[in-house]
Amino acid sequence: MGETLHTLAELGSTAISRRSLLGGVPFVASALVEPQREWLLWLLEEERTSTLAVVAGSGQVEQVHAMIAMFDEMDNSYGGVGVHTSIVNYLTVEVVPMLQQRGTAHHQRKQLFTAGAKLAAMAGWSSYDSADYGMAQRHMVQALRLCREGGDRVLGGQLLAGLSHLCTSLGYPREGVALARAGIATAKSAGSPLGLMRLHAMAARGHASLGDGRAATTALHEATNALDASKGAAQESAWVRFLDAHYLEAEAALCHRDLGESTAAERLAEASVTANAERRRRRAISRSVLAAARLQQGRLDEALGTATRALDGLEGVHSERSVQALREFRLRLAPHRQEPSVREFERKAKPLLGASA
Repeated sequence: MGETLHTLAELGSTAISRRSLLGGVPFVASALVEPQREWLLWLLEEERTSTLAVVAGSGQVEQVHAMIAMFDEMDNSYGGVGVHTSIVNYLTVEVVPMLQQRGTAHHQRKQLFTAGAKLAAMAGWSSYDSADYGMAQRHMVQALRLCREGGDRVLGGQLLAGLSHLCTSLGYPREGVALARAGIATAKSAGSPLGLMRLHAMAARGHASLGDGRAATTALHEATNALDASKGAAQESAWVRFLDAHYLEAEAALCHRDLGESTAAERLAEASVTANAERRRRRAISRSVLAAARLQQGRLDEALGTATRALDGLEGVHSERSVQALREFRLRLAPHRQEPSVREFERKAKPLLGASA
């Protein structure tokens, strides 16, 4: 564990100064095999019967959780870029020294490691939003190792879901499916239907990206069953209370888009746009999916109007995930590039999306 804390400190120094060569290391999907194996071996050896970890605390633990809540609110409102430095600085300067302290009570130590894992994951997601994929991967891997020390299977499953999302989004859907399956094995013993729902949805995303409609449909069905099995957010771990039917709608819309099932994609993406009025990043992503679904149906003008609203909605939000979704839509415009309306959209989108290929 000392090595993990040392690595986190180095990552923090790199993220803040940006002078180290480590910051230029690319995302490497194959490097996730060993952390995944380590986690599954720990899971096999874990003999405790408790399922939902305690996430409330006092003193240091309570302080860290308050900071997590604040960072999460800022991230949802403005994207990860603006809050990235604050998260990394707090993790490196305040939390890592807490984790290095000797003599901390056993239960408090576990809660601190779990909270540290959540913060490291947030640093990873904010790196993703900054298009720093290698740094995102490294923070998420260290988060998984901290989580193992904390013994929180619910959070561990969510970290694997995050790594699955990262792999599939960056063009490694087979690795994304494998990580989702590892998470499913974790979540089945964690007593968290909402967490299990997200993992099945991530598996569906990977299958859909691979063009395997049958496997994607099966995974979405399992996700729906898990959602139906939940007794409500209040009965779940705090780590998964943000998950709901609208989250599944948004992920299912992406699956249907990738499978060319435009009618289902449009219906689900439209519902997600309506439901996420306060979550600007998610709304922009769903609008991009909605635009793609309408384009798949030959409704070019409607598709461009929807994508333009997604662009406008990102004013003040700095999120590579949202930009990535709009770039994916722009790629689909290639057969229509000579249309004046498409050229106008590309002109307006260029400051945010960069030049088209």
